[in-house]
Amino acid sequence: MTGQLWVLLGVFTIIAALGAPLGLSMLAAGFAYMAVSGQDIGLVTDQTMNGLYNSYLLIAIPLFIFVANVMSASGVIERLLACGSALVGHLPGGLAQVNVVSNLIFSGMSGSAVADASGPGLIVARMMMRNGRYPRGFAAATSVASATLGPLMPTSIPMIFYALIANASVGAMLLGGLVPAGLMALALMVAVALIARRRGFPREARTAARELPAILLRALPPLCLPALLLGLIYSGVTTPTEAAAIAAAYALGLAFFLYRTLSLRGLLPVIFATVRTTTMIATIMAGAFVFNYAVANENVPQLIQGVLLSWHLSPTGFLMCVNALMLVLAIFLDEVTILLVIVPLLIPIAQALGIDLVHFGIVVVLNMMVGLTLPPHGLLLFVMSGLTGTPVGEVFREIPPFILAMLVVVLAVTFLPELALFLPGRAGLLGTG
Repeated sequence: MTGQLWVLLGVFTIIAALGAPLGLSMLAAGFAYMAVSGQDIGLVTDQTMNGLYNSYLLIAIPLFIFVANVMSASGVIERLLACGSALVGHLPGGLAQVNVVSNLIFSGMSGSAVADASGPGLIVARMMMRNGRYPRGFAAATSVASATLGPLMPTSIPMIFYALIANASVGAMLLGGLVPAGLMALALMVAVALIARRRGFPREARTAARELPAILLRALPPLCLPALLLGLIYSGVTTPTEAAAIAAAYALGLAFFLYRTLSLRGLLPVIFATVRTTTMIATIMAGAFVFNYAVANENVPQLIQGVLLSWHLSPTGFLMCVNALMLVLAIFLDEVTILLVIVPLLIPIAQALGIDLVHFGIVVVLNMMVGLTLPPHGLLLFVMSGLTGTPVGEVFREIPPFILAMLVVVLAVTFLPELALFLPGRAGLLGTG
């Protein structure tokens, strides 16, 4: 390692350890590297920022964040919860099953694990804790695991980032996540049922058949959003960014005209929340691109690629190494940082081994979602602990069965690429950028 690379890593580690946001830590480290290596900071920054913010695809990210915030503020979650309860509330562990299904449905509008956790996840967790019906640790752990479904469905922010850096088809990525998302939800529901039977958790009353049509009809407008997005993108009528804009308009139409639950005054907090989240992501992106410039300038990707290729790994062996790496990194780093800093180093190796980049992207996102639930530093554990007032230790004790269920799905998608590639292949989206 050169002295300049030590400066890069040292400055990043020190500033991050002092508690600075990761985006600012990476920016400071990148600038320090350029200063000691005698490079023109202004030129590098200009090239990096132009390459980053001239991407038309990135406009979709704040639009999808806006959609999630509008849906949360307009009372859509309650309709989705009623739908979930009618469908699966009668199964073993009734409300926990509702938690999984509601998060799966809402994930088609949020694209974010944290948004799912703080939306339907929080509401159902509080319902589960009411009157001591479920242990609070189990309620919080169920919401933690269910929230991982968000980035596997259409509007997935991590998949948009991955498509950008891998030059993969956004439509292929969004379609590719549907089967793994369904498998993940099914695995979590099986885990809930097994735990509920062993511990005697209650079921909800079965909804009368005559009431089902009305409940489903009330939830139908928001349920149409993921189908609308995929239809627009897959048909070629719009680009992903244009589809995101239409989704934002659709969400506003539901909130203002159909449900009439959002006013112009109520829209202001939604806009402010969207701006805050977008600014945070933009800062991480800027820092990651400057950091990546320094890493690439030191030929680190070539060194890593040379080492891994010298191991003569099979494609499956490489993916297993990636699984282990992603799970460890996701404990400490947020998903955007992993996608923008670590994944670009691995994509050339995946290509060299003949791994389809859509399959590789789905495996990466699945691993990052599992990482968000891993003790001792999984982000969602602390998010849900703080939102519900549940001690982190109680959540830790209840989360292992859900982690095991999710890892089964990760391994299935790793060894069976068709689980991720079947739908994009049928749609003719594989091999497109």
